[in-house]
Amino acid sequence: MTPSFAMIDDFLANPLELRRRALALGYDGKDSGANFPGITSARPLPIPGLDEAVSRVAGMKLAGAPGTLHGHCRLTLRGDRGQSGVHCDPAAWSGILYLSLPEHCRGGTDFYRHRRTGLERVPATLDGVVAAGYPTGDALVADVINRDTLKPSAWERSFTAPMRFNRLILFSPWMFHNSAAGFGTGPDDGRLVYLMFFARA
Repeated sequence: MTPSFAMIDDFLANPLELRRRALALGYDGKDSGANFPGITSARPLPIPGLDEAVSRVAGMKLAGAPGTLHGHCRLTLRGDRGQSGVHCDPAAWSGILYLSLPEHCRGGTDFYRHRRTGLERVPATLDGVVAAGYPTGDALVADVINRDTLKPSAWERSFTAPMRFNRLILFSPWMFHNSAAGFGTGPDDGRLVYLMFFARA
């Protein structure tokens, strides 16, 4: 059975090298119209063997999802804001590898229950969507995510996956989630993560 959430500590054998390469991608500009806070690297940073490692955890064969920010890094600093908040990801599986140094780590990734509907995710089947009172998944996303993404009072936090250097979290992308607040003043002490979005291979 495919898990909904997994957490793996000490994921990489040499995380400091990946962090060094991630910072070398450059984070020079901010897009005030971006959906999510912070700056995303202009190009991806491949990790050899990543697809195979995550496929073993997920119990299905996965590959980086085309047209997504799979393999890109994101730097989020104190005060950064985006155009959306609580969201879901249109993929088969999502992952976040935390690359902030131990002395800077705080927050993490928050997961939520939608107060009005009681939902914690978009149901995995059409029957589940209909049982929640919607004709399609798109209709549910429009009424729950698009309508309430930036309304904190519409959500109750279910749990937080705490940030820890070299910790990988993997989760069903249809769970309602959002990154915790950014921190730091620059690349050296900011919130640095490696983004993963997988499709079935």
